[in-house]
Amino acid sequence: MDQRMYQATIRGETKTFPEGTTYGDIVKEYDKGRDLPTLLVFANGILRELHKPLEEDCTLEPVGLKDSIGHETYRRSMTLLLLKAIYHIGGSQNIEKVILHFSVGSGFYFTMKGDVVLNDDFLSKVKAYMQELIDRKIPIIKRNVSTLNARELFAKHGMHDKEKLFRYRRSSGVNIYSIEDFEDYFYGFMVWHTGYLRYFDLCLYDEGFVLQMPRRDNPTEIPNFETSPKIFMIQKESEHWGQKLGIDTVGDLNESISKGNVKELILVSEALQEARISKIADQIAKKRHVKFVMIAGPTSSGKTTFSHRLSIQLSVHGLKPHPISMDDFYVNRLDTPKDKNGEYDFESIEAIDIPLFTEKMQALLDGEKVEMPHFNFVTGEREYHGDVISLGENDILVLEGIHGLNDKTSHMLPAESKFKIYISALTQLNVDEHNRISTTDGRLIRRIVRDNRTRGISAQKTIAMWNSVKRGEVQNIFPYQEEADVMFNSALLYELAVLKLYAEPILFQIPENTPEYMEAKRLLKFLDYFVGVPGEDIPQNSILREFVGNSCFDV
Repeated sequence: MDQRMYQATIRGETKTFPEGTTYGDIVKEYDKGRDLPTLLVFANGILRELHKPLEEDCTLEPVGLKDSIGHETYRRSMTLLLLKAIYHIGGSQNIEKVILHFSVGSGFYFTMKGDVVLNDDFLSKVKAYMQELIDRKIPIIKRNVSTLNARELFAKHGMHDKEKLFRYRRSSGVNIYSIEDFEDYFYGFMVWHTGYLRYFDLCLYDEGFVLQMPRRDNPTEIPNFETSPKIFMIQKESEHWGQKLGIDTVGDLNESISKGNVKELILVSEALQEARISKIADQIAKKRHVKFVMIAGPTSSGKTTFSHRLSIQLSVHGLKPHPISMDDFYVNRLDTPKDKNGEYDFESIEAIDIPLFTEKMQALLDGEKVEMPHFNFVTGEREYHGDVISLGENDILVLEGIHGLNDKTSHMLPAESKFKIYISALTQLNVDEHNRISTTDGRLIRRIVRDNRTRGISAQKTIAMWNSVKRGEVQNIFPYQEEADVMFNSALLYELAVLKLYAEPILFQIPENTPEYMEAKRLLKFLDYFVGVPGEDIPQNSILREFVGNSCFDV
Protein backbone atom coordinates (compact mmCIF):
# COMPACT_ATOMS: atom_id res chain seq x y z
CA MET A 1 0.00 0.00 0.00
CA ASP A 2 1.39 3.40 -1.02
CA GLN A 3 2.32 5.72 1.82
CA ARG A 4 -0.04 8.66 2.21
CA MET A 5 1.46 12.04 1.32
CA TYR A 6 0.55 15.47 2.72
CA GLN A 7 1.34 19.03 1.76
CA ALA A 8 2.92 21.48 4.21
CA THR A 9 3.04 25.20 3.42
CA ILE A 10 5.52 27.52 5.15
CA ARG A 11 5.46 31.24 4.31
CA GLY A 12 3.86 30.61 0.92
CA GLU A 13 6.13 27.70 -0.11
CA THR A 14 4.44 24.29 -0.35
CA LYS A 15 6.19 20.91 -0.26
CA THR A 16 4.98 17.31 -0.05
CA PHE A 17 5.99 14.95 2.75
CA PRO A 18 5.12 11.36 3.76
CA GLU A 19 2.64 10.87 6.57
CA GLY A 20 4.47 10.70 9.91
CA THR A 21 7.25 13.13 8.97
CA THR A 22 7.95 15.22 12.07
CA TYR A 23 7.40 18.96 12.02
CA GLY A 24 11.04 19.23 13.05
CA ASP A 25 12.20 17.53 9.86
CA ILE A 26 9.85 19.69 7.79
CA VAL A 27 11.22 22.99 9.16
CA LYS A 28 14.88 21.90 8.83
CA GLU A 29 14.83 22.93 5.18
CA TYR A 30 13.14 26.22 6.05
CA ASP A 31 15.76 26.97 8.75
CA LYS A 32 18.79 26.54 6.47
CA GLY A 33 20.82 29.75 6.38
CA ARG A 34 18.89 31.31 9.26
CA ASP A 35 20.59 32.39 12.48
CA LEU A 36 17.70 31.29 14.68
CA PRO A 37 16.06 27.88 14.45
CA THR A 38 12.33 27.21 14.61
CA LEU A 39 11.43 25.98 18.12
CA LEU A 40 7.71 25.21 17.69
CA VAL A 41 5.15 25.56 14.91
CA PHE A 42 1.55 26.57 14.55
CA ALA A 43 0.02 23.84 12.35
CA ASN A 44 -3.30 25.09 10.99
CA GLY A 45 -3.39 27.48 13.93
CA ILE A 46 -2.65 24.85 16.61
CA LEU A 47 0.65 25.07 18.50
CA ARG A 48 2.74 21.92 18.05
CA GLU A 49 6.09 20.63 19.30
CA LEU A 50 8.58 19.61 16.62
CA HIS A 51 8.56 15.90 17.52
CA LYS A 52 4.89 15.67 16.51
CA PRO A 53 4.17 13.87 13.20
CA LEU A 54 2.46 15.29 10.12
CA GLU A 55 -1.08 13.88 9.86
CA GLU A 56 -2.84 16.21 7.39
CA ASP A 57 -2.30 18.95 4.85
CA CYS A 58 -1.33 22.03 6.81
CA THR A 59 -0.04 25.56 6.84
CA LEU A 60 2.87 25.96 9.25
CA GLU A 61 3.82 29.17 11.05
CA PRO A 62 7.32 28.92 12.58
CA VAL A 63 7.83 30.06 16.18
CA GLY A 64 11.32 31.17 17.19
CA LEU A 65 13.27 32.80 20.00
CA LYS A 66 12.07 36.29 19.07
CA ASP A 67 8.47 35.22 19.62
CA SER A 68 7.03 35.35 23.13
CA ILE A 69 5.95 31.68 23.05
CA GLY A 70 9.30 30.58 21.64
CA HIS A 71 11.24 32.60 24.18
CA GLU A 72 9.33 31.04 27.09
CA THR A 73 9.81 27.58 25.54
CA TYR A 74 13.56 28.19 25.39
CA ARG A 75 13.71 29.30 29.04
CA ARG A 76 11.62 26.34 30.18
CA SER A 77 13.75 23.86 28.23
CA MET A 78 16.94 25.44 29.54
CA THR A 79 15.67 24.92 33.09
CA LEU A 80 15.18 21.21 32.39
CA LEU A 81 18.72 21.01 30.98
CA LEU A 82 20.11 22.83 34.03
CA LEU A 83 18.37 20.47 36.46
CA LYS A 84 19.62 17.43 34.58
CA ALA A 85 23.18 18.76 34.84
CA ILE A 86 22.94 19.74 38.53
CA TYR A 87 21.66 16.34 39.62
CA HIS A 88 24.32 14.63 37.47
CA ILE A 89 27.27 16.69 38.77
CA GLY A 90 26.09 16.92 42.38
CA GLY A 91 24.68 13.43 42.61
CA SER A 92 20.96 12.97 43.18
CA GLN A 93 21.67 11.41 46.59
CA ASN A 94 23.36 14.66 47.70
CA ILE A 95 20.73 17.14 46.48
CA GLU A 96 17.59 17.61 48.53
CA LYS A 97 15.97 20.25 46.31
CA VAL A 98 16.70 22.78 43.57
CA ILE A 99 14.30 25.72 43.65
CA LEU A 100 13.52 28.19 40.86
CA HIS A 101 12.44 31.37 42.66
CA PHE A 102 11.83 34.24 40.24
CA SER A 103 13.26 36.23 37.34
CA VAL A 104 16.46 38.20 37.86
CA GLY A 105 17.82 40.29 35.00
CA SER A 106 17.41 38.19 31.87
CA GLY A 107 17.43 34.90 33.76
CA PHE A 108 16.13 32.89 36.69
CA TYR A 109 17.33 32.89 40.29
CA PHE A 110 17.83 29.42 41.85
CA THR A 111 18.87 28.07 45.24
CA MET A 112 19.88 24.56 46.28
CA LYS A 113 19.43 22.47 49.39
CA GLY A 114 21.59 19.45 50.16
CA ASP A 115 25.16 18.32 50.76
CA VAL A 116 26.65 20.05 47.73
CA VAL A 117 28.81 23.17 48.09
CA LEU A 118 27.56 25.83 45.68
CA ASN A 119 30.62 27.69 44.38
CA ASP A 120 32.28 28.73 41.13
CA ASP A 121 33.92 25.32 40.70
CA PHE A 122 30.58 23.51 40.99
CA LEU A 123 28.87 25.89 38.55
CA SER A 124 31.76 25.53 36.08
CA LYS A 125 31.31 21.74 36.07
CA VAL A 126 27.56 22.10 35.65
CA LYS A 127 28.03 24.53 32.77
CA ALA A 128 30.55 22.24 31.04
CA TYR A 129 28.20 19.27 31.33
CA MET A 130 25.29 21.35 29.97
CA GLN A 131 27.45 22.28 26.99
CA GLU A 132 28.30 18.60 26.45
CA LEU A 133 24.60 17.71 26.40
CA ILE A 134 23.91 20.56 23.97
CA ASP A 135 26.65 19.36 21.60
CA ARG A 136 25.17 15.83 21.68
CA LYS A 137 21.69 17.09 20.62
CA ILE A 138 19.90 14.71 22.95
CA PRO A 139 16.15 14.39 22.28
CA ILE A 140 13.82 15.81 24.91
CA ILE A 141 11.29 13.02 25.28
CA LYS A 142 7.66 13.62 26.21
CA ARG A 143 5.34 11.00 27.65
CA ASN A 144 1.91 11.13 29.22
CA VAL A 145 1.16 9.30 32.46
CA SER A 146 -1.91 9.19 34.67
CA THR A 147 -2.15 11.78 37.42
CA LEU A 148 -1.94 9.01 40.04
CA ASN A 149 1.20 7.56 38.49
CA ALA A 150 2.70 11.05 38.24
CA ARG A 151 2.19 11.60 41.96
CA GLU A 152 3.89 8.28 42.73
CA LEU A 153 6.75 9.18 40.38
CA PHE A 154 7.29 12.61 41.96
CA ALA A 155 7.21 11.09 45.45
CA LYS A 156 9.92 8.63 44.40
CA HIS A 157 12.06 11.49 43.05
CA GLY A 158 11.54 13.55 46.22
CA MET A 159 9.66 16.25 44.27
CA HIS A 160 6.97 16.66 46.92
CA ASP A 161 5.80 20.06 45.67
CA LYS A 162 4.73 18.40 42.41
CA GLU A 163 3.15 15.49 44.26
CA LYS A 164 1.04 17.95 46.25
CA LEU A 165 0.21 20.00 43.14
CA PHE A 166 -1.33 17.03 41.34
CA ARG A 167 -3.33 15.97 44.36
CA TYR A 168 -5.65 18.84 43.39
CA ARG A 169 -5.41 18.42 39.60
CA ARG A 170 -8.61 17.44 37.80
CA SER A 171 -6.85 16.40 34.59
CA SER A 172 -6.47 12.63 34.21
CA GLY A 173 -3.08 12.84 32.52
CA VAL A 174 0.26 14.56 33.07
CA ASN A 175 3.00 15.28 30.51
CA ILE A 176 6.46 14.26 31.72
CA TYR A 177 9.61 15.48 29.93
CA SER A 178 12.98 13.75 30.14
CA ILE A 179 16.60 14.15 29.05
CA GLU A 180 18.08 10.66 29.19
CA ASP A 181 17.36 9.34 32.72
CA PHE A 182 16.27 12.67 34.25
CA GLU A 183 12.54 13.42 34.11
CA ASP A 184 10.37 16.23 35.39
CA TYR A 185 7.06 18.01 34.86
CA PHE A 186 6.89 21.43 33.21
CA TYR A 187 4.03 23.80 32.52
CA GLY A 188 4.28 24.24 28.75
CA PHE A 189 6.02 22.90 25.65
CA MET A 190 9.71 22.05 25.15
CA VAL A 191 12.23 22.25 22.29
CA TRP A 192 12.89 19.14 20.22
CA HIS A 193 16.41 18.39 21.50
CA THR A 194 19.19 19.93 23.58
CA GLY A 195 21.00 21.29 20.52
CA TYR A 196 18.60 24.21 20.40
CA LEU A 197 19.83 25.52 23.78
CA ARG A 198 23.06 27.18 22.70
CA TYR A 199 22.98 30.45 24.63
CA PHE A 200 23.25 30.58 28.42
CA ASP A 201 25.52 31.34 31.35
CA LEU A 202 25.64 30.62 35.09
CA CYS A 203 26.78 32.97 37.83
CA LEU A 204 26.70 32.99 41.61
CA TYR A 205 24.38 35.54 43.17
CA ASP A 206 23.22 36.17 46.73
CA GLU A 207 22.46 32.78 48.35
CA GLY A 208 22.14 30.96 45.05
CA PHE A 209 22.89 31.41 41.37
CA VAL A 210 21.36 32.83 38.21
CA LEU A 211 20.77 31.01 34.94
CA GLN A 212 21.34 33.77 32.39
CA MET A 213 19.52 33.50 29.05
CA PRO A 214 19.15 35.71 25.97
CA ARG A 215 16.51 38.38 25.64
CA ARG A 216 13.91 38.29 22.88
CA ASP A 217 15.29 41.42 21.21
CA ASN A 218 18.84 39.99 21.00
CA PRO A 219 18.43 36.20 21.11
CA THR A 220 21.97 35.17 20.15
CA GLU A 221 23.79 36.99 22.96
CA ILE A 222 23.84 36.69 26.74
CA PRO A 223 23.58 40.19 28.22
CA ASN A 224 25.89 41.31 31.00
CA PHE A 225 24.54 40.21 34.36
CA GLU A 226 22.70 43.22 35.75
CA THR A 227 20.26 42.92 38.60
CA SER A 228 17.84 45.30 40.27
CA PRO A 229 18.80 44.95 43.95
CA LYS A 230 15.72 46.72 45.34
CA ILE A 231 13.36 44.54 43.30
CA PHE A 232 15.36 41.45 44.26
CA MET A 233 15.07 42.22 47.98
CA ILE A 234 11.31 42.89 47.82
CA GLN A 235 10.85 39.57 46.00
CA LYS A 236 12.84 37.77 48.71
CA GLU A 237 10.81 39.53 51.39
CA SER A 238 7.57 38.47 49.72
CA GLU A 239 8.73 34.85 49.57
CA HIS A 240 9.53 35.09 53.27
CA TRP A 241 5.91 36.14 53.91
CA GLY A 242 4.74 33.00 52.12
CA GLN A 243 7.11 30.85 54.14
CA LYS A 244 5.74 32.36 57.35
CA LEU A 245 2.30 31.18 56.28
CA GLY A 246 3.60 27.81 55.10
CA ILE A 247 2.63 28.56 51.49
CA ASP A 248 5.39 28.48 48.88
CA THR A 249 3.60 26.77 45.99
CA VAL A 250 0.17 26.37 44.42
CA GLY A 251 -0.09 22.92 46.05
CA ASP A 252 0.41 24.52 49.48
CA LEU A 253 -2.27 27.12 48.69
CA ASN A 254 -4.74 24.49 47.47
CA GLU A 255 -4.15 22.41 50.59
CA SER A 256 -4.82 25.42 52.83
CA ILE A 257 -8.01 26.24 50.92
CA SER A 258 -9.26 22.64 50.99
CA LYS A 259 -8.75 22.48 54.76
CA GLY A 260 -10.98 25.52 55.26
CA ASN A 261 -8.20 27.95 56.19
CA VAL A 262 -8.87 30.48 53.43
CA LYS A 263 -10.54 33.13 55.62
CA GLU A 264 -7.55 33.24 57.95
CA LEU A 265 -5.21 33.27 54.94
CA ILE A 266 -7.01 36.28 53.47
CA LEU A 267 -6.94 38.19 56.75
CA VAL A 268 -3.25 37.49 57.42
CA SER A 269 -2.25 38.35 53.82
CA GLU A 270 -4.13 41.64 54.02
CA ALA A 271 -2.67 42.40 57.45
CA LEU A 272 0.87 41.87 56.14
CA GLN A 273 0.21 44.37 53.34
CA GLU A 274 -1.35 46.89 55.71
CA ALA A 275 1.68 46.63 58.00
CA ARG A 276 3.94 47.34 55.04
CA ILE A 277 1.84 50.36 53.99
CA SER A 278 1.91 51.64 57.56
CA LYS A 279 5.70 51.33 57.61
CA ILE A 280 5.99 53.33 54.38
CA ALA A 281 3.71 56.05 55.80
CA ASP A 282 5.91 56.20 58.89
CA GLN A 283 9.00 56.73 56.70
CA ILE A 284 7.29 59.55 54.82
CA ALA A 285 5.99 61.23 57.99
CA LYS A 286 9.52 61.41 59.41
CA LYS A 287 10.66 63.38 56.34
CA ARG A 288 9.02 66.71 57.12
CA HIS A 289 10.10 68.31 53.83
CA VAL A 290 8.20 65.77 51.70
CA LYS A 291 5.24 67.35 49.90
CA PHE A 292 4.95 65.01 46.90
CA VAL A 293 4.64 61.23 47.15
CA MET A 294 5.28 59.89 43.63
CA ILE A 295 3.85 56.41 43.02
CA ALA A 296 4.60 54.49 39.81
CA GLY A 297 4.25 50.95 38.59
CA PRO A 298 3.12 48.86 35.64
CA THR A 299 -0.50 48.34 34.71
CA SER A 300 -2.73 46.39 37.13
CA SER A 301 -0.38 46.90 40.06
CA GLY A 302 -3.13 48.41 42.20
CA LYS A 303 -1.68 51.93 42.23
CA THR A 304 -5.02 53.65 42.85
CA THR A 305 -6.06 51.54 45.84
CA PHE A 306 -2.54 51.73 47.23
CA SER A 307 -2.55 55.53 47.01
CA HIS A 308 -5.83 55.66 48.99
CA ARG A 309 -4.63 53.21 51.64
CA LEU A 310 -1.35 55.07 51.99
CA SER A 311 -3.29 58.33 52.34
CA ILE A 312 -5.26 56.86 55.24
CA GLN A 313 -2.04 55.82 56.97
CA LEU A 314 -0.56 59.28 56.40
CA SER A 315 -3.67 60.78 58.04
CA VAL A 316 -2.90 58.69 61.12
CA HIS A 317 0.34 60.67 61.35
CA GLY A 318 -1.55 63.99 61.33
CA LEU A 319 -0.89 64.75 57.67
CA LYS A 320 -3.53 65.90 55.19
CA PRO A 321 -3.03 63.79 52.04
CA HIS A 322 -4.56 64.53 48.62
CA PRO A 323 -4.63 61.42 46.37
CA ILE A 324 -4.26 62.54 42.74
CA SER A 325 -4.10 60.50 39.55
CA MET A 326 -1.54 61.70 37.03
CA ASP A 327 -3.94 60.39 34.36
CA ASP A 328 -5.85 63.65 34.91
CA PHE A 329 -2.92 65.40 33.23
CA TYR A 330 -3.33 63.52 29.94
CA VAL A 331 -3.25 65.75 26.88
CA ASN A 332 -6.55 65.92 24.99
CA ARG A 333 -7.20 62.80 22.94
CA LEU A 334 -6.57 64.54 19.61
CA ASP A 335 -3.11 65.59 20.85
CA THR A 336 -2.16 62.10 22.09
CA PRO A 337 0.93 60.67 20.34
CA LYS A 338 0.52 57.55 18.21
CA ASP A 339 2.65 54.41 17.98
CA LYS A 340 4.09 52.89 14.82
CA ASN A 341 0.76 51.19 14.11
CA GLY A 342 -1.13 54.48 14.22
CA GLU A 343 -2.79 53.66 17.54
CA TYR A 344 -2.93 56.14 20.43
CA ASP A 345 0.10 55.58 22.69
CA PHE A 346 -1.25 56.29 26.17
CA GLU A 347 1.90 54.75 27.72
CA SER A 348 4.17 57.44 26.25
CA ILE A 349 5.32 60.25 28.53
CA GLU A 350 4.33 62.64 25.71
CA ALA A 351 0.72 61.62 26.45
CA ILE A 352 1.08 63.62 29.71
CA ASP A 353 0.88 67.41 29.63
CA ILE A 354 4.20 67.94 31.41
CA PRO A 355 4.15 71.77 31.15
CA LEU A 356 0.71 71.88 32.80
CA PHE A 357 1.78 69.44 35.51
CA THR A 358 4.93 71.50 36.14
CA GLU A 359 2.91 74.70 36.36
CA LYS A 360 0.41 73.27 38.86
CA MET A 361 3.03 71.64 41.11
CA GLN A 362 5.23 74.75 41.19
CA ALA A 363 2.23 76.94 42.05
CA LEU A 364 1.38 74.63 44.94
CA LEU A 365 4.97 74.83 46.22
CA ASP A 366 4.72 78.62 46.03
CA GLY A 367 1.73 78.52 48.35
CA GLU A 368 -0.93 79.26 45.76
CA LYS A 369 -4.41 77.77 45.56
CA VAL A 370 -4.63 75.57 42.47
CA GLU A 371 -7.59 74.13 40.59
CA MET A 372 -6.79 70.55 39.60
CA PRO A 373 -7.87 69.11 36.24
CA HIS A 374 -10.05 66.05 35.65
CA PHE A 375 -9.62 63.96 32.50
CA ASN A 376 -12.85 62.70 30.94
CA PHE A 377 -12.01 59.33 29.38
CA VAL A 378 -15.33 59.24 27.54
CA THR A 379 -14.89 62.54 25.69
CA GLY A 380 -11.10 62.37 25.67
CA GLU A 381 -10.79 65.92 26.97
CA ARG A 382 -9.55 67.66 30.12
CA GLU A 383 -12.18 69.30 32.33
CA TYR A 384 -12.25 71.43 35.49
CA HIS A 385 -14.79 70.80 38.24
CA GLY A 386 -13.70 73.34 40.84
CA ASP A 387 -11.34 70.99 42.72
CA VAL A 388 -9.09 73.55 44.43
CA ILE A 389 -6.24 72.56 46.75
CA SER A 390 -3.30 74.22 48.42
CA LEU A 391 -0.31 72.98 50.37
CA GLY A 392 -0.39 73.97 54.02
CA GLU A 393 2.06 72.80 56.64
CA ASN A 394 0.51 69.33 56.89
CA ASP A 395 -0.76 68.92 53.33
CA ILE A 396 0.87 66.33 51.08
CA LEU A 397 0.08 65.24 47.51
CA VAL A 398 -0.09 61.50 46.79
CA LEU A 399 0.42 61.28 43.02
CA GLU A 400 0.06 57.98 41.19
CA GLY A 401 0.70 57.21 37.54
CA ILE A 402 2.95 55.14 35.31
CA HIS A 403 5.45 58.03 34.89
CA GLY A 404 5.68 58.93 38.57
CA LEU A 405 9.36 57.94 38.85
CA ASN A 406 10.47 59.53 35.58
CA ASP A 407 12.31 62.71 36.51
CA LYS A 408 10.94 64.44 33.41
CA THR A 409 7.64 64.79 35.27
CA SER A 410 9.09 66.34 38.42
CA HIS A 411 12.59 67.68 37.71
CA MET A 412 11.48 71.18 38.76
CA LEU A 413 10.57 70.00 42.28
CA PRO A 414 13.25 70.04 45.00
CA ALA A 415 14.59 66.53 45.61
CA GLU A 416 13.84 66.74 49.33
CA SER A 417 10.18 67.45 48.58
CA LYS A 418 9.70 64.10 46.80
CA PHE A 419 9.30 60.55 48.08
CA LYS A 420 9.24 57.90 45.35
CA ILE A 421 7.44 54.56 45.58
CA TYR A 422 7.52 51.74 43.04
CA ILE A 423 4.60 49.29 43.17
CA SER A 424 4.15 46.04 41.27
CA ALA A 425 2.36 42.72 41.68
CA LEU A 426 5.38 40.46 42.17
CA THR A 427 3.83 37.02 42.49
CA GLN A 428 5.52 35.15 45.34
CA LEU A 429 3.95 31.77 44.61
CA ASN A 430 5.41 29.17 42.27
CA VAL A 431 3.44 26.39 40.59
CA ASP A 432 6.05 24.05 42.08
CA GLU A 433 9.79 24.09 42.76
CA HIS A 434 10.68 24.16 39.03
CA ASN A 435 7.74 26.07 37.48
CA ARG A 436 7.43 29.77 38.25
CA ILE A 437 4.34 31.94 38.01
CA SER A 438 5.07 34.87 35.75
CA THR A 439 4.45 38.26 37.35
CA THR A 440 3.20 39.39 33.96
CA ASP A 441 0.59 36.61 33.91
CA GLY A 442 -0.71 37.70 37.30
CA ARG A 443 -1.13 41.29 36.14
CA LEU A 444 -2.71 40.21 32.84
CA ILE A 445 -5.36 38.19 34.66
CA ARG A 446 -6.03 41.14 36.98
CA ARG A 447 -6.46 43.42 33.97
CA ILE A 448 -8.71 41.02 32.07
CA VAL A 449 -11.07 40.91 35.05
CA ARG A 450 -11.01 44.69 35.68
CA ASP A 451 -11.34 45.73 32.01
CA ASN A 452 -14.35 43.49 31.58
CA ARG A 453 -16.03 44.66 34.79
CA THR A 454 -15.41 48.40 34.57
CA ARG A 455 -15.19 49.09 30.82
CA GLY A 456 -17.00 46.17 29.20
CA ILE A 457 -13.80 45.26 27.34
CA SER A 458 -13.58 41.62 26.26
CA ALA A 459 -10.71 39.36 27.32
CA GLN A 460 -9.89 39.02 23.63
CA LYS A 461 -9.29 42.77 23.28
CA THR A 462 -7.25 42.95 26.50
CA ILE A 463 -5.02 40.11 25.32
CA ALA A 464 -4.72 41.68 21.86
CA MET A 465 -3.28 44.93 23.25
CA TRP A 466 -1.15 43.30 25.98
CA ASN A 467 2.09 43.20 23.98
CA SER A 468 1.77 46.93 23.31
CA VAL A 469 1.22 47.55 27.03
CA LYS A 470 4.31 45.51 27.90
CA ARG A 471 6.43 47.43 25.39
CA GLY A 472 5.32 50.67 27.02
CA GLU A 473 6.31 49.35 30.44
CA VAL A 474 9.78 48.36 29.23
CA GLN A 475 10.29 51.87 27.81
CA ASN A 476 8.59 54.04 30.41
CA ILE A 477 8.46 52.26 33.77
CA PHE A 478 11.04 49.54 34.36
CA PRO A 479 14.09 51.75 33.62
CA TYR A 480 13.17 53.97 36.61
CA GLN A 481 12.14 51.35 39.19
CA GLU A 482 15.45 51.33 41.06
CA GLU A 483 15.18 55.09 41.65
CA ALA A 484 12.36 54.50 44.14
CA ASP A 485 12.90 55.22 47.82
CA VAL A 486 10.81 52.16 48.68
CA MET A 487 9.11 49.33 46.81
CA PHE A 488 5.76 47.75 47.51
CA ASN A 489 4.56 44.33 46.35
CA SER A 490 0.81 44.39 45.79
CA ALA A 491 0.45 40.66 45.00
CA LEU A 492 -1.58 38.63 47.48
CA LEU A 493 -0.93 34.95 48.15
CA TYR A 494 -4.54 33.97 47.66
CA GLU A 495 -5.51 36.24 44.77
CA LEU A 496 -5.23 33.85 41.80
CA ALA A 497 -7.60 31.42 43.53
CA VAL A 498 -10.16 34.26 43.64
CA LEU A 499 -9.43 35.72 40.19
CA LYS A 500 -9.87 32.24 38.68
CA LEU A 501 -13.64 32.39 39.25
CA TYR A 502 -13.89 35.80 37.56
CA ALA A 503 -11.45 35.21 34.69
CA GLU A 504 -12.48 31.76 33.47
CA PRO A 505 -15.95 32.68 32.12
CA ILE A 506 -14.50 35.71 30.31
CA LEU A 507 -11.65 33.70 28.76
CA PHE A 508 -14.03 30.97 27.57
CA GLN A 509 -15.78 33.63 25.45
CA ILE A 510 -12.78 34.00 23.10
CA PRO A 511 -13.55 32.27 19.76
CA GLU A 512 -11.27 29.41 18.70
CA ASN A 513 -10.56 30.97 15.30
CA THR A 514 -8.95 34.15 16.72
CA PRO A 515 -5.25 34.96 17.29
CA GLU A 516 -5.93 35.44 21.02
CA TYR A 517 -7.39 31.96 21.51
CA MET A 518 -4.07 30.21 22.19
CA GLU A 519 -3.20 32.70 24.92
CA ALA A 520 -6.67 32.27 26.45
CA LYS A 521 -6.24 28.50 26.36
CA ARG A 522 -2.86 28.80 28.09
CA LEU A 523 -4.28 31.03 30.83
CA LEU A 524 -7.22 28.67 31.37
CA LYS A 525 -4.83 25.74 31.75
CA PHE A 526 -2.82 27.78 34.23
CA LEU A 527 -5.89 28.74 36.28
CA ASP A 528 -6.92 25.08 36.40
CA TYR A 529 -4.07 24.50 38.88
CA PHE A 530 -5.95 26.51 41.51
CA VAL A 531 -8.80 25.55 43.78
CA GLY A 532 -11.25 28.43 43.39
CA VAL A 533 -12.17 30.75 46.27
CA PRO A 534 -15.28 33.00 46.37
CA GLY A 535 -14.53 36.67 46.96
CA GLU A 536 -16.99 37.61 49.70
CA ASP A 537 -14.38 37.47 52.50
CA ILE A 538 -12.04 39.95 50.79
CA PRO A 539 -11.93 43.24 52.76
CA GLN A 540 -13.44 46.21 50.93
CA ASN A 541 -10.15 48.13 51.12
CA SER A 542 -8.17 45.27 49.57
CA ILE A 543 -6.09 45.99 46.48
CA LEU A 544 -7.80 42.97 44.93
CA ARG A 545 -11.14 44.84 45.14
CA GLU A 546 -9.79 47.25 42.51
CA PHE A 547 -10.11 44.34 40.07
CA VAL A 548 -13.03 42.22 41.25
CA GLY A 549 -15.22 45.13 42.42
CA ASN A 550 -17.01 46.30 45.58
CA SER A 551 -14.11 48.45 46.78
CA CYS A 552 -14.74 51.11 49.40
CA PHE A 553 -12.58 53.44 47.29
CA ASP A 554 -13.49 55.15 44.03
CA VAL A 555 -11.40 52.90 41.78
